[in-house]
Amino acid sequence: MSPLHFSFYSAFTFSCLGLAFHRTHLISALLCLESMMLSMFIPLSMWPIENQTPSFTLVPILMLAFSACEAGAGLATLVASTRTHGSDHLHNLNLLQC
Repeated sequence: MSPLHFSFYSAFTFSCLGLAFHRTHLISALLCLESMMLSMFIPLSMWPIENQTPSFTLVPILMLAFSACEAGAGLATLVASTRTHGSDHLHNLNLLQC
């Protein structure tokens, strides 16, 4: 395994661990999700270059579009929960109380 691949795998693993263990604020969960998407986007954009296959060059662009949609929906949820609950703490958000 090359050091470049190891850094991508470790970035994805650390962002998964951050999402699993630091779930106090919604903004920290959103940042961990964005770092997961970024650590998946960079290898996907480098993979067609390494394998010299031009047919997979659309995949990173589609993933970037879904990542932007996910970020917009997450920030809208953050603003809505901050306005209704007064903070972005995840323990305040309970779906059973709605």
